[in-house]
Amino acid sequence: MKFLLATIAWLSFVPWAAAAGKVQVYILAGQSNMQGQGVVDLDHPEYYNGGKGILNNVMKNPMMAKRYAHIQDAEGKYIVRDDVFVRHVTNNELKLGGLSIGFTSYSGRHHIGPEFQFGHVVGDVTRQPVLLIKTAWGGKSLYKDFRPPSSGGEVGPFYQQMLNEIEEGLSRLETEFPQLGNKYELAGFVWFQGWNDMFDQEALSQYETNLVNLVTDVRGALQVADLPVVIGETGNMGDAAGDNMKQIRAAQQRAAEKLSNAAFVKTTSFARPKEESPNVGHGHHWFGNAESYFLIGDAMGKAMVRLKQPSKE
Repeated sequence: MKFLLATIAWLSFVPWAAAAGKVQVYILAGQSNMQGQGVVDLDHPEYYNGGKGILNNVMKNPMMAKRYAHIQDAEGKYIVRDDVFVRHVTNNELKLGGLSIGFTSYSGRHHIGPEFQFGHVVGDVTRQPVLLIKTAWGGKSLYKDFRPPSSGGEVGPFYQQMLNEIEEGLSRLETEFPQLGNKYELAGFVWFQGWNDMFDQEALSQYETNLVNLVTDVRGALQVADLPVVIGETGNMGDAAGDNMKQIRAAQQRAAEKLSNAAFVKTTSFARPKEESPNVGHGHHWFGNAESYFLIGDAMGKAMVRLKQPSKE
């Protein structure tokens, strides 16, 4: 019944008219789980648990057919959207193109991250084209690596690199995506990070403040004072998580509550057992379960729409 009510509520959303002629740009930032670890089609019996939890297989569940119906065409190929685009700089390449599978830090097109379903959700309710700029690196803390200026001390190198990649993506919009032109509107910021800050008590105690400062500083740097912000919960391991992770989750929620025009997205219910996932030793990466990443992106997208709907209809 809860799922039915949620579906009905979601269907009540209607497309909003964004600034005329302007591409709607969303920034998706964080660490390795924002990069994306959800396995699409790798099913080696030794290395990927026989394909359990990969996207190719989770969508075969008849009860989930409607949930995944929009991501493949009639021939079973993953669609490539022509109204939602992605820009993601990895260690080895610059990935550009219409939203589909493969916009992660891995080479090839074998993984997804939150951007996958997030892009489908916001794209479906936005009349203008959408661009997702992904800027994420594995193993990075908010306390040090992403440390924002307002927190004092040395500004984190990846805070600055994040801003550099955003600026680069915006300045190259017309060159990299000539079909979109050069007019854009910054539409939202999504943050999905927290794992590394759990292992240092000072980082843990500062997390809430640092996250509020990060959002405030990013809004200032981008010159959008009330930029809609979605903060994804570090929900790895589900309800069985340890105390440190639960402290991070609480800090993330409190930070969202302190910020204007911000939403906290719970993700613990999206965790799947390692026995039902492809990467059984990677609890820090949701065991590589594609359904987890799909649902995370879905919830983030819907939270973003709820933030924007009142003022953008």
